Amino acid sequence: MNRWYGSLSAPEIARQLTERSVLCLPIGSYEQHGPHLPLHTDTVIAGQFTNRLVDRYGDQHDLWALPALPYGLSLEHSWALGTVSLRVAALTTLLNAIVGEFARATPARRLLIVNGHGGNRGILEAVSYELQATHQVRVGVIHPSSLSTAHATSGLPEIHAGMKETSIMLTLAPNDVHLDRLPETFAADPAHRDEIQCLILERGTTWPWSSGDDRIACLGIIGGDPRLASAELGEAIITSALDESDQVLQHL
Repeated sequence: MNRWYGSLSAPEIARQLTERSVLCLPIGSYEQHGPHLPLHTDTVIAGQFTNRLVDRYGDQHDLWALPALPYGLSLEHSWALGTVSLRVAALTTLLNAIVGEFARATPARRLLIVNGHGGNRGILEAVSYELQATHQVRVGVIHPSSLSTAHATSGLPEIHAGMKETSIMLTLAPNDVHLDRLPETFAADPAHRDEIQCLILERGTTWPWSSGDDRIACLGIIGGDPRLASAELGEAIITSALDESDQVLQHL
């Protein structure tokens, strides 16, 4: 059964969708991912994971895939050419408008946002309350990379464009991965660990960090050496996240 929302005709909406249907909205970003990964990495991850989610659980949970929202909050990468970032108010307004239209245009009253970009997490946690209250829809957000139980054995925390994210892209979009573009002199610096912990991971503080900061990043990469990535690790990450998604869908 084709579960792409956009492939339905207008009369099919009333026949195919009910209030228990789950609309799956991928959201990503357009931002630098080092010299070896494309700007749309997070959008690819969100969209491809949504496709796999719908293929696996669509009939069981009545899932419908929506087109991906390609832009997010990416100011931490705005130092680099190519990065396109919305602002908090713009993304909040856009999500309210999109969800409001689907609530008006369909009987579906369940929304699963599939987030491919870590920088979107904070705003999605906050705006989910507003979306649920304003539009009378049940809202859940999943972050596939965080949902996964597979671990990358890396010398540094995997924040951005490192071994973990590169492995996921080797699984989902291998033609977009260009490890040969990393200079031979590139090396993940273990001295970054403490500053990454302080600026990004410390839960008692919040800092507006930048992937252009050479205290935590090399070539815009924050994490282990991407050249150690593998499609096998990427598949393990995606598969375990899909396994964990069943409980999320049951709850929703």
